Amino acid sequence: MHSEIRVALVGEFNQQQKAHHAIPRALAAASEDGVATTWVSTDSVEKGASLAEFDGLWCVPGIPYRSAAGAISAIRFARTTHLPFLGTSAGFQYVLIEYARHVLGLTEADHQKINPRAAIPLIVPLGCALAGVQARVRFVEGSHLRNTYRAAGSTEEYRCSFGLNGRYRRLIESGPLCVSALDDQDEIRAVEMDGHPFFVATLFQPEMAAAPNPLVGAFVAACRRRSRALVRVAS
Repeated sequence: MHSEIRVALVGEFNQQQKAHHAIPRALAAASEDGVATTWVSTDSVEKGASLAEFDGLWCVPGIPYRSAAGAISAIRFARTTHLPFLGTSAGFQYVLIEYARHVLGLTEADHQKINPRAAIPLIVPLGCALAGVQARVRFVEGSHLRNTYRAAGSTEEYRCSFGLNGRYRRLIESGPLCVSALDDQDEIRAVEMDGHPFFVATLFQPEMAAAPNPLVGAFVAACRRRSRALVRVAS
């Protein structure tokens, strides 16, 4: 039997956040061997807490994070070290901010809820809030999401009211961060990193699905592959 894989849940646990209870259950349901989850606060990441011991990282919903800089640092670590990564809801929003700042050079890109006077308001209120809403998304042909779900689309749950500012959409689409899911209004609802073993961020929350979710399963599988690779290297 394989040992448990280790997944860091980056964010601050909130008893009232349904997703914070759902994520460990969704991970456990996706693995026969179990998943050991550890909550890692964003301020501890900012202060230098190591993420290298983990097989994967999930940037969880729930803002404001105690440290936006810590969340961004964790995302950057996963992106640059090829650590399997999944970000949902706020995790999606901060993936876009991290990418804009460190890949596109938009150092002032920010979240308008946290910084109302942001010089580059990359994340802004949605035209229609999606709190507690289920909506259809369609997966881009050839995307990891489409291959994972083995379908052209899916109905997913949202619990958010902020998303990408359309003024910056073309910049986001111009590099290795690929759009992988759109809603019926053609708004970006998921992205993934080309050339990365597993780097996916969704505005929707697959952890809230009643049945085991294919995306969570794919994330766990990527974590398992990394764990096995590290064992081979160590031996």
